[in-house]
Amino acid sequence: MNMTFKRQLFNPQEVKEMYPATSQGIDAKKKNDRNIKEAFSGKSDKLILVIGPCSADREDSVVDYISRLRPLQEKVEEKIIIIPRIYTNKPRTTGAGYKGMLHQPNPLASPDILKGLIAIRKLHLKALTETGFSCADEMLYPENHQFLSDLLSYVAVGARSVEDQQHRLTASGLDIPVGMKNPTSGDMSVMMNSIRAAQSGHTFIYRDWEVESKGNPFTHAILRGYVDNHGTSHPNYHYEDLKRLVDLYDESPALHNPAVIVDCNHSNSGKKFKEQIRIAKEVLHSISSDSSIKRIVRGLMIESYIEEGAQGPDEGIYGKSITDPCLGWHDTERLILELADLL
Repeated sequence: MNMTFKRQLFNPQEVKEMYPATSQGIDAKKKNDRNIKEAFSGKSDKLILVIGPCSADREDSVVDYISRLRPLQEKVEEKIIIIPRIYTNKPRTTGAGYKGMLHQPNPLASPDILKGLIAIRKLHLKALTETGFSCADEMLYPENHQFLSDLLSYVAVGARSVEDQQHRLTASGLDIPVGMKNPTSGDMSVMMNSIRAAQSGHTFIYRDWEVESKGNPFTHAILRGYVDNHGTSHPNYHYEDLKRLVDLYDESPALHNPAVIVDCNHSNSGKKFKEQIRIAKEVLHSISSDSSIKRIVRGLMIESYIEEGAQGPDEGIYGKSITDPCLGWHDTERLILELADLL
């Protein structure tokens, strides 16, 4: 094989025992999970808001950001459920560049996945312990979910991973909502097939075990826009796109809890991060205009941090994204309050 086996990593149980969740954190996650599932099932009409940095690059600024969300959550708790993003794995189109805290706990140093596994556990644990938020992360490596399984309340499967069988089967065995993004091509049938697979039970190999899953009834769609065969970005958050998704769900009556989260960035904004403000409000207008759209649109996904925009990893500006550009805190706070007023 054309690779070097450098060292064996910890197993998930070892890391959980090194950095265990507190009883207070466990109770907070149970409450969060219950509220989030009620929103996805339609028992609650609260809007889910998955919001936070494009990538979690350092513990101090990420926890600072999430701590700022706590008083906002209390202000809008009757209308919005905030799930902070702590994305510690970053898929890269060509494989080059910063791959997230899991790979590089220090963005300026060489990859160190052993340290990275501990760093992401400590970050999610600190967020839960200090703020009461059990957060969202992206499932880039399905076998790594167990390192964080007792801390997360939401998982997203990215546009480049959504066709992968291991992602789909692993999602079928999780007990929290999993969002399946449309692939970069925009083919909604791929996304719907991924949802069908994850809502079904399977027997498969996971971390050297033969396992059996029961299916995840809270697997749902995420619309993030797409790129055509000429490399041009196109949105799929408009009224007509949402109506098309309503039709696809209606054609699949066996699916449980039909739902979609609209990703306001990525190809929906063309990575023009300020557009997220307008897009979020347009989606709420579509919800208010059509009862069938209101039935499936459960929330929004927004990329936001303390400082707006983006920087290179070596620039060192506290609270500013080192991957895709994000809304700054001022716009974030104002947007969340405005969304609550519109609901």
